[in-house]
Amino acid sequence: MPSFYGTIPTSDSPHIASPNADSIYLGAPPPPTLKSSVRFIFLSNWINVLLPFVPLGIVATLFDWPYTWVFWTNFFALVPLAKLLGVATEELALRTNETIGGLLNATFGNAVEMIVGLIALKEGLITVVQASLLGSILSNLLLVLGASFLAGGLYFKNQSFNVTGAQTSASLLSISVLAFVVPAAFQFTVMDDEGQRLLLELSRGTAVVLLTIYILFLLFQLRTHADLFTSSASTDTTDVLPTTPTSPAPSVLPPAPHSESETPNLTLPVSVALLLISTLLVSILGDNLISALEPFTAHYDLSPTFVGLILLPIVGNAAEHVTAVSVATKDKMDLVIGVAIGSSMQIALLVTPVLVLVGWAWGQPLSLAFSAFETSVMFVSVFVVNSVIQDGQTNWLEGAMLLGAYLVVAWAFFVLP
Repeated sequence: MPSFYGTIPTSDSPHIASPNADSIYLGAPPPPTLKSSVRFIFLSNWINVLLPFVPLGIVATLFDWPYTWVFWTNFFALVPLAKLLGVATEELALRTNETIGGLLNATFGNAVEMIVGLIALKEGLITVVQASLLGSILSNLLLVLGASFLAGGLYFKNQSFNVTGAQTSASLLSISVLAFVVPAAFQFTVMDDEGQRLLLELSRGTAVVLLTIYILFLLFQLRTHADLFTSSASTDTTDVLPTTPTSPAPSVLPPAPHSESETPNLTLPVSVALLLISTLLVSILGDNLISALEPFTAHYDLSPTFVGLILLPIVGNAAEHVTAVSVATKDKMDLVIGVAIGSSMQIALLVTPVLVLVGWAWGQPLSLAFSAFETSVMFVSVFVVNSVIQDGQTNWLEGAMLLGAYLVVAWAFFVLP
């Protein structure tokens, strides 16, 4: 899934040319065909076992099944579609350079959050939209990053990453926190009807500033300071943890290769078709999911904030989460940082302001004024992550701490009335 530091491999093993392969390929695998492309789409990842939920979700909605069935079938259907959306963008990214490929993955990796947010916004579910945006940021910063650090720490004593690039993204997240804190404080200063109008004006102006900062960051990353985003993953084998410390000749957990050549697994027409079909299905199933959201929360006595902050981010982040953990066990921590912090930054600087401005065009009063509790949680979470990554190294304990922080946040919003 998305990464600002390079594209993520779609296979754990490099392609090996058949001994009888035509010499024209010079040891490289043959180009993908329609048959091999279709096979790769359906068999490349275990998350695809959830694909049967796609037709089930459509049928459940068309035939008015109980709203619980409608919610869960469409919920699980969106998980593999998010992965396929990532596969399509990865394949297209392989035909560009590393930086643009990583940026392409990161941008389209948040397409699910954008589409679901637009659908909820159109329905006027302002609380759900705000909670899902905050939840996506927290899920990436605490859950994805924490699980990746923990998983990588089981294979390596310490892992390194490009601290300059990571700190740049983290600094942009801090600017985003400022953009959320100011409107939150403003709404407590002016609380009448006129204040609400001014709050919307403040939020929309701030959204324009955030989008401008995002565009400037693209210029910074792609043109003026591209060298800062070069991978610096260490391959020092002395940091590998022994599996049996008391053994006279300790063995080590076998790390995956640190580099592997990537070649396209899909033809270009199949990649484009997969991107378009996945986007269309995400729009349909996302609409089905949102339509069942209110009766679902009422039946289980759940707050819309909890559903938006904890459950909905799983839809867009599940495949991303699996990928981040997988590459962490291969000591590719720059990719992990790109997945987690890069995606969080894009939610804050791209998806959030776009939704605010679209809400303005649609007449929906979406603002950047989160509740004081939500704003505080985001501020502390960004502060904690900045503290963890500032030395450019990670270990399993830091992962456990981030996971613990996420559990505290999830429990707090679960008990929140």
